[in-house]
Amino acid sequence: MAPEPGTRLEGAAQAAAWAVTTVDYHTGGEPFRIVPELPIEIPGATVLDRRQSAQTGPADVLRRLLVNEPRGHADMYGGFIVPPNDPGAHLGVLFWHKDGFSTACGHGTIALGAWAVESGLVPAPDDGDTDVLIDVPSGRVTARVTTVAGRVDTVTFLNVPSAVMARGITVDTPGFGTLTVDVLWGGALYASLTAEAAGLEVAPSCLVRLIEAGRQIKAALAGHPAARHPGEPRLDGIYGTIFHEAMDPVDGNLAQRNVTIFADGQVDRSPCGSGTAARVAGLDDSGELADGAVLEHFSIVDSHFAARVASREESGVVVGVRGTAFEVARCSFTLDARDTLGLGFVLR
Repeated sequence: MAPEPGTRLEGAAQAAAWAVTTVDYHTGGEPFRIVPELPIEIPGATVLDRRQSAQTGPADVLRRLLVNEPRGHADMYGGFIVPPNDPGAHLGVLFWHKDGFSTACGHGTIALGAWAVESGLVPAPDDGDTDVLIDVPSGRVTARVTTVAGRVDTVTFLNVPSAVMARGITVDTPGFGTLTVDVLWGGALYASLTAEAAGLEVAPSCLVRLIEAGRQIKAALAGHPAARHPGEPRLDGIYGTIFHEAMDPVDGNLAQRNVTIFADGQVDRSPCGSGTAARVAGLDDSGELADGAVLEHFSIVDSHFAARVASREESGVVVGVRGTAFEVARCSFTLDARDTLGLGFVLR
């Protein structure tokens, strides 16, 4: 939804004094715009505290500058590098999208692991694995970067423990009737169901209807007890809806295709890192994914993650999600004080 014209200028005078440098990556086709150095301070003792304070004020002005058109678009995603919670991590990050700041982002964590090694922030051997420890709003995660002949080959995102929050919740939607969903935790809360249940397929030809269905399911779950995090109210709320469908096995492994519709109708081009972790937790819980087995997870654009349960904790399963990320641009963004479009707009 495009902002009212007046809101485009709120904070624009402040933003006109900034020159914001970014390093842009994509993970499985999903963008991730990294801001290594911020022109502002974001207060807070922890990354979760900083997420809370970032939702208003200068940090939100910076988010809008980078995500809105003409500098971004409705499906842009990114992260502000902030201090970690303590010296045990290499960095902290605030994830953002067109509607605000999220609690988790697996594709972003994969991109950050690649960036941390490729930028020299975290030293790595020419061949081997290097753990990049990152504090995110939902906890501490690891990007395990595998290098081969001095170059980043793959990155495995080791998430906070993922778990099934609720099974078989029925929701009434105006456009798709009564649907049954599971609620899964993967650093954010997701509603999960088959695309077929909504009369859809995970295919670009169904994209408009998938967005509509995702929005309706999320709205129907607003205020539902399953949309509350059991221990931290600041993590409440259904973040996205995961539509999935079965595929033929790949290399003998269980294979599925999915698309995650998150925030207000934003579409994940990747198989969704935190959503993949949530799906593995659900498949592990149901017994559909055998102990030690791999889920071959494909996106709506056919990009691919491979995921499995890496370890088990009392609060859930730690899932490893392996993917690749590549740098696509280095940019310096500015705002001319004479520009009447100010912080810009989005058309969805």
